[in-house]
Amino acid sequence: MVVEIRHRNAGSWATSEPVPINGFLQCLPKQFISGRPTLKPFTPLQNTSFRPTTPKPLAIVAAKHESHVQATIVCAKQHGLQIRIRSGGHDYEGLSYVSPVPFVVLDMFHFQSVDVNVKDESAWVESGATLGKIYYKIAEKTKVHGFPAGVCPTVGAGGHISGGGYGNLMRKYGLSIDNIVDAKLVDANGRILDRKSMGEDIFWALRGGGGASFGVILSWKLKLVRVPEKVTVFNVTKTLEQGVTDVLYKWQFVAPVLPKDLFLRARPEIENNTEGKKTAEASFIGHFLGQTDKLLPLMNERFPELGLRREDCHEVSWIESVVFWDEFPLGTPITILLNQTATPIPFFKAKSDYVKKPIPKKVIEYMFKAMLEIGNIWTEWNPHGGRMSEISASATPYPHRAGNLYMIQYYTSWYQDEGIEATNRYIHLTRKLYEKMAPFVSRNPREAFQNYRDLDIGANLYNQSNLLTARVYGSKYFKGNFERLVRVKTVVDPHNFFKHEQSIPPI
Repeated sequence: MVVEIRHRNAGSWATSEPVPINGFLQCLPKQFISGRPTLKPFTPLQNTSFRPTTPKPLAIVAAKHESHVQATIVCAKQHGLQIRIRSGGHDYEGLSYVSPVPFVVLDMFHFQSVDVNVKDESAWVESGATLGKIYYKIAEKTKVHGFPAGVCPTVGAGGHISGGGYGNLMRKYGLSIDNIVDAKLVDANGRILDRKSMGEDIFWALRGGGGASFGVILSWKLKLVRVPEKVTVFNVTKTLEQGVTDVLYKWQFVAPVLPKDLFLRARPEIENNTEGKKTAEASFIGHFLGQTDKLLPLMNERFPELGLRREDCHEVSWIESVVFWDEFPLGTPITILLNQTATPIPFFKAKSDYVKKPIPKKVIEYMFKAMLEIGNIWTEWNPHGGRMSEISASATPYPHRAGNLYMIQYYTSWYQDEGIEATNRYIHLTRKLYEKMAPFVSRNPREAFQNYRDLDIGANLYNQSNLLTARVYGSKYFKGNFERLVRVKTVVDPHNFFKHEQSIPPI
């Protein structure tokens, strides 16, 4: 275990009480069962939209053994410190490494074991393992199995899966949480629980309710899914001059009702044209569990507007398709998936929506106009349907099932050296676009995806735990499942030790 000491920034926290870091540090060794300190890198944060005045942790505990996790929880409780849990560091609002009160970060970087069992088509993966490592380890053992999760290989399994976990296999097999058969959790009392000992209510809550509200996820047991030896991928771009508005409009009617084997993402974005001027375009990125000869007739019948050609299609193994979807060139060695250092990310602001009826063409035109005004923005339209529509909205805390055509992610980025005025402008314009889209997306509530964390939609700030406030963001993330999550929280963590600005509070 590594403990890195951070000093408190004066004025960073809304408290004048002494910070009990010495007592916390003295407490830790008394709780250890095994393990010894080693120096290893910590998980880097993935949103750099934080300034020198942002509160820093008193300590970063890089646990190497389950007992280190237990000790951190017990000692933090004894000394009045909050814990922030980090597996991959990809929380969009930084809630895995920032807090308004004195806190320590529990970094799960060392929990990276991936144990694949092809015989029973399962795998135990620890919460610090990245998606890239999980996919790579599966492919080492089998060429005809995969797992439905995200396309970014540096995302950690702990937060990704506990928030839902979607990717290009979702229309065939559902989300990550729909393919979890067991889990190991350390609760607020320091107990290690598996599915049997925690009970079905807590196991239900962990799969989509956000694990950081209920304890520390140690590991997940995945149910592997079948994939063919060869899949087909493609990426076709349409510009304004090529009628991208019409193609994107038609996409809404096609992508959610295609066969389950085909996932077709649309990515409207702003790029420079051949003259160096900003222009709007959209990429249509496909993943087909089959070969080109079967894909082309299907696309020509269902979506001729895209104009998919044989030369656009690439037949690759499933693991090679993972590399393709992370935007690496074809032929890139699959060992790239083991790289745990993400590409440096500038400042960014993200938001999300769910769409139940096709957006009118004039609104798409407005969206492109607004995106051109913002400049550094892309949106991502991920189709639902298929298996997603077959799973009950209450089967897991993730409620966005039947009735949703697709999910939109809005993502604006900029650089720190552009200054505070530019930061305010980018955030303002992103919020303005989001507000203008309101009549054309889900309503009452306006639904959102919790792994695209957005404090704009509601938050319990300054270490509060107001149930009425939580219902505001909770209804958007979880709809009718929020009240059940509150009941589970009340049982497993009645004193609300595990909390953050958008956590589930107890009654």
